[in-house]
Amino acid sequence: MSARISQREVENYLWGAAVILRGLIDAGDYKQYIFPLVFLKRISDVYDEEHAAAMETYGDDELASLPENHRFAIPTGCHWSDVREVTENIGARVLKAMRAIESANPDTLPGVFGDGDWGNKNLLPDSTLADLIEHFSTETLSIANLPEDELGNGYEYLIKKFADDSGHTAQEFYTNRTLVHLMTLMLEPQPGESVYDPTCGTGGMLISTAAELKRQGKEWRNLRLYGQELNYGTSAIARMNLFLHGIADGQIAHGDTLARPAFLNDKGGLQTFDVVLANPPYSIKAWNREAFAKDPYGRNVWGVPPQGRADYAFFQHIAKSLDPETGRAAILFPHGVLFRREEASLREALVKSDLIECVLGLGAGLFYNSPMEAVVVTLRASKRAEHKGKVLFINAVNEVAREQAQSFLRDTHQRKILDAYRGFSDIDQFAAVATLGQIANKDNSLALPLYVAAPPSSDSGGGVTVTDAVANWRDAAARSDASVTSVLARLRTALTA
Repeated sequence: MSARISQREVENYLWGAAVILRGLIDAGDYKQYIFPLVFLKRISDVYDEEHAAAMETYGDDELASLPENHRFAIPTGCHWSDVREVTENIGARVLKAMRAIESANPDTLPGVFGDGDWGNKNLLPDSTLADLIEHFSTETLSIANLPEDELGNGYEYLIKKFADDSGHTAQEFYTNRTLVHLMTLMLEPQPGESVYDPTCGTGGMLISTAAELKRQGKEWRNLRLYGQELNYGTSAIARMNLFLHGIADGQIAHGDTLARPAFLNDKGGLQTFDVVLANPPYSIKAWNREAFAKDPYGRNVWGVPPQGRADYAFFQHIAKSLDPETGRAAILFPHGVLFRREEASLREALVKSDLIECVLGLGAGLFYNSPMEAVVVTLRASKRAEHKGKVLFINAVNEVAREQAQSFLRDTHQRKILDAYRGFSDIDQFAAVATLGQIANKDNSLALPLYVAAPPSSDSGGGVTVTDAVANWRDAAARSDASVTSVLARLRTALTA
């Protein structure tokens, strides 16, 4: 019997595969080959584990091989041990095995292995694939050796490592997990609820809700998880990620959320959800604005965003996806959505909808591999009576740590922010509650410096930090925008009088 694999060992094991590929293919392409091989190895080893348990019960190989004794079907010749015996045209044989497994599990695994170019020997010669397969064969990835939580954590480790290596493309692939955890805590998902991420990447936000319920000792298996992802390979990784975390019922769809939302109700409208967590791609220019102007799902209720910035298209999609009674959302955006002039009319309609619960400004670097400061906007379809007509602003720009060129939130940062969020009251230089009337008086700008004075920098030196400089610039820009908008409004009134 194989020995239990430690967390450090599984991380080294998974990253060892990337070392084999280093220098042969681009770091951004590692994921297309390593993740599917890990998944094939896992389901093969678990199949063997299930077969051994059934043999102890029945003592008969034919009975032990019955489908009801196995989570996934593995057709003859498609097991990891079969692939390992191949010495020529290995990539084509791997692909054939993967496609056969997908076909044998039509309700759960179609397309799960992604679209890697396995037959390209210039990219992946037989010798390299043989090395990869032998590397992965050094461990037995049974549940007894590597429980789902630990393998899932190893998978998340690998996702982050690939994001580190992928540079500017990482934002589509990975969201800072300490920030994801904070967003999850803010929304407090409950057993049995539906959770949705319209731009789910590798599924980290969905997984965080199940992980948090598990941490609290609550039932997590009955969460209903839904995600959509534009990149086909990344959507496949998200599905594998959910499976490897023990989540069998998650639904991950591939496609463009704005053009073709995947989750519809019986009447053809958008399905609604209890919880929405999202980190939409920011300010994308290549989207179909013309189609959104006549959106069949009614998502353009606040208006049509400018072609160069689709942020408010995602904003409206999320608002439309909220259950009218229980729906709440936490959305990660760049600060520009709070005050950009070209989105003023959209922002005014957003404010008037009274969906905004909280605007949380965070420190620099929490967008992965980007120095930008992040903002989390929470929406709530049915606010508590005492919160109606009000918005909480939290300026947590200093609540961030940075080590080894990575920014993250410590537990102390998360607790301070959560206490302010749940308290929903003024805190000097940290939080303020504004009425919709007060926001309207500021031309519906949501720029944080208009409501919460910038907190003092934690830097004890006499110089100005980059964070302070950015905060001061944003404060001046927001006030300037508000003044210009006010003057233009007065001119329009004078001209029409």
